[in-house]
Amino acid sequence: MITIKDVAKAAGVSISTTSYALNNKGNVSKEKKDRILRIAKELNYSPNGAAKNLKKQKTELVGLFVHDINGPFYNELIRGIQQVTILNGYELVVFCDSGTKKNSSYNFLSERRVDGAIIISSTIKDDEIMTLSKTGLPIVVLDREITGDKVCNVLVDNKNGASNAVAHLISQGYRDIAFLSGPEETYDNKKRFDGYLRTLKSSGIKFNENMVLKGEFTENSGYDSIIKYLEINKKPPGAIFSSNDEMAIGAIFALRDKGYNVPKDVAVVGFDNLVVSSYITPALTTVKRPMYEMGLLSTHTLFNMLNGCEVNKSVTLSTELVIRDSCGISKL
Repeated sequence: MITIKDVAKAAGVSISTTSYALNNKGNVSKEKKDRILRIAKELNYSPNGAAKNLKKQKTELVGLFVHDINGPFYNELIRGIQQVTILNGYELVVFCDSGTKKNSSYNFLSERRVDGAIIISSTIKDDEIMTLSKTGLPIVVLDREITGDKVCNVLVDNKNGASNAVAHLISQGYRDIAFLSGPEETYDNKKRFDGYLRTLKSSGIKFNENMVLKGEFTENSGYDSIIKYLEINKKPPGAIFSSNDEMAIGAIFALRDKGYNVPKDVAVVGFDNLVVSSYITPALTTVKRPMYEMGLLSTHTLFNMLNGCEVNKSVTLSTELVIRDSCGISKL
């Protein structure tokens, strides 16, 4: 990449003189200016917009950092973020770090390419977020609890949401309830598993580790997890609480392919309330995660931080159990 230093060297002048000529400023002779502009054109020099923004300390960009943009999970979140961003005269940049080089998202942020960041990706580690916040970059983190002067958290009450889902299954007469898990290290999966365990214990149901099925928060992983379970066991569990809707949908398809009916043979409950969850057959009972509201709140919080306003350092949004057809047949 050709820099202003390369242009200055080729023209035989200082960097400051080159800068004045390129920006039509300062007292530079016409002959010298024409030579600098000609050389810049010959070298295909293009001004570094990011560097200009760094000098101004303002990009008028908000960055959303996610791990994987595929699937329906982010749609409502982005809609809420974009709405507030536009109202504030800013633009939204979505940085997906799936498949990128290690620390690419962190490096992007450390170069201050955006005025503020909303982070939902676990790829950017807690200590990296703390380091970034110390530079003065306002950050709102979703699905993680991090304490820092320039860091705010927007959370969802995952534990109570999961607890309510499992309690509903128990109230319908189900006792052998499997937990279809996402990645174990993720914040929201841990909280949902805690809610699952808490409700089993309070209902006098003994926890069976063989009833924990491993997935990756994707439809395919939900499908594969159920197929694997059925290869080992003679029959499916009476009910499945899935840590997200995508895995729950995969589980329903796997059960159907193996000749089982949902909810007649197996009840299934998800988490997130994706739009697609109401359109599949049977319609999925799930826990509504307020993604649009998360988008609105996180972005309002970010702009309040940018404007020096007082903000709540941590906000937890409530969930709601949405009962549909996938666990509609009571075992009582």
